[in-house]
Amino acid sequence: MPLKIKSHLMDKEEIGRAIKRLSHEILERNPDISMLAIVGIKYRGMYLAERIAKEIRNIKGAEIPVGALDITLYRDDVSQVSEQPVVHETTIDFDVNGKIIILVDDVLYTGRTVRCALDELIDFGRPKMIQLAVLIDRGHRELPIRPDFVGKSIPTSLEEAVEVKLNESDGQESVILCEKG
Repeated sequence: MPLKIKSHLMDKEEIGRAIKRLSHEILERNPDISMLAIVGIKYRGMYLAERIAKEIRNIKGAEIPVGALDITLYRDDVSQVSEQPVVHETTIDFDVNGKIIILVDDVLYTGRTVRCALDELIDFGRPKMIQLAVLIDRGHRELPIRPDFVGKSIPTSLEEAVEVKLNESDGQESVILCEKG
C-alpha cells in the first residue's frame, strides 16, 4: 500500500546544502583528512557517502577512501524480511585499522540499521573511531545510538515515515514525510 504524502521536507537544493554543511562539519571535527574514510550503508547511505567524499575533495583537493556496506546478513530481523534475502556486495577496499570512519546513512530512526553496520564494519578491523553522519534524524531510538553529524532533524510520530529520494536510486531528489497506511 503506497504511503500518503504529508509534506515535502527537503528539495534538491536543500539536500545539496545539507551535504555541503555535513562535509564542512566532518572536516572541522577531523582536520587530518589522511585519517578519514567514509562508508555508506547501502543504498542511499552509499550515495550520500560518495557525495560527501566528492564535496571534501572539492574543499581540500584530496581523495578520501569510500566504501559501502550491505547489512542484510547482519540484520536482527532478516528472517522476517524474507526467507531468501537478497545479499549485495560490501565494498571496503581499504584498511579500516586506525582510520576515522564516517559511517553514513540516509535516515536514522530506531538505530538498528546503524547497529548492524557497526557489527559488520568491526569485522573488517579496528578503526580508531567511528562517527555517524545522517541526512535525516527522525528520532524514536530503540538503541543508544546518536549521530555525530545531522543534515536535518525532523520530529515524527510512529505513524509517519520519512522517505529520501536520490537521483542515483530514484531519479529524483527529495525528502518527504508520509503517513503510514
